[in-house]
Amino acid sequence: MRAPLLLAVVTTGALTLAACGSDNNAAPATSAASSAASSAASAGSSAMSSASGSASSSAAMSSSGSSSSAAGSTAGGAALTFEGAGFTCAEGTLRSSGSTAQGKVMEQWIADYNSLCNAEINAYGGGGSGKGIQDFTGNQVDFAGSDSALKEDQAAAAKDSRCAGNTAIDLPMVTGPIALAYNVSGVSDLTLTPAVLAGIFNGSITSWDAPEIAEINSGVTLPALAIQAVHRAEDSGTTENFTKYLKAAAPDAWTFDAAKAWAAPGGVAAQGSDGVSKQVAGTDGSIGYVEWGYAVDDGLNVAKIDNGAGAVELTAESAGAAVAAAEVTGTAPDLALKLDYATQESGVYPIVLVTYEIVCSAGNGDNAAILKSFLGYTATDGQAVLTDLGAAPLPSEIQTQVVEAVSSLS
Repeated sequence: MRAPLLLAVVTTGALTLAACGSDNNAAPATSAASSAASSAASAGSSAMSSASGSASSSAAMSSSGSSSSAAGSTAGGAALTFEGAGFTCAEGTLRSSGSTAQGKVMEQWIADYNSLCNAEINAYGGGGSGKGIQDFTGNQVDFAGSDSALKEDQAAAAKDSRCAGNTAIDLPMVTGPIALAYNVSGVSDLTLTPAVLAGIFNGSITSWDAPEIAEINSGVTLPALAIQAVHRAEDSGTTENFTKYLKAAAPDAWTFDAAKAWAAPGGVAAQGSDGVSKQVAGTDGSIGYVEWGYAVDDGLNVAKIDNGAGAVELTAESAGAAVAAAEVTGTAPDLALKLDYATQESGVYPIVLVTYEIVCSAGNGDNAAILKSFLGYTATDGQAVLTDLGAAPLPSEIQTQVVEAVSSLS
């Protein structure tokens, strides 16, 4: 009985240290912590598994300052664990590709799962949400990552050509806050509103000392510096979510359709999340929309967002609150979500995306066991690593539904 508790304590310390270290050191420490948590779960009874998971969840909350509702814990306060939720290791390999928003997370998850289960899951292919869905429908991968749920025609195509007549479902797995990362000399505290963001990215606001920006940043010395807005070059779920936000929160200022392909004129295009972040980091006066983890890795400042209830800083807690308020629009086991981008709820960071794992509900053949096992890991113990990777864990009410859906895969 003592061994699992001691390992849980070690896990807590490891995660806390990971949060205090550099980005280069965070991943190994997190991996070790995740493995320790899983080992603790294996060593004890079901009750001890819950205790170990609770310790892992507490460590993640400690490093991010988030509440239990944003840390993937259950209503009762004990985090869902891999073994506690009934999952076991399995043999086999998996192929995957898609959203770059979850690239860092998926790399960590695969490494941790392979270590825990002595498995050989292949490296995540990336390539963007559009490619992931195309690869999945074309039977090139076992599951795909997408920053938006399957559209009706995509779901129909996947059912007919990929899932042997079974439904293709959306499983929300990663809460990925979209950071408005900027590089403006002398400015380290910046607030933006939906209308101002729309003006910056549609090209109507062209200088950092524009009155529209100055009005909402009293006391900040803004330079007379040209704005360079950076957007994604390829079809991207991040672009679709960002433009959904602009369309919902600033309908008068943003007149373009929400879509994976960038439609507004002007600006600079960059390939992938990493490309956008690097472009912003290398250009004074630039701003881009990018997953939080990339902005953190490149040392970029991130703007606060004021949707009407005051400026909100991007944190795991404020991003998780947006997902907790989302409406489930899919029919179980499909868990497609509808986010309220125009929310004026205090303390909610509104620009978030949810990365889904797209998978067949049934008809997975010989890979069914390893698919269920791996996705079961990502939905449980894997949630504890997210805050160190610039993402936010699933809120408890969503996590519980994801675990149930994964358990039903066949």
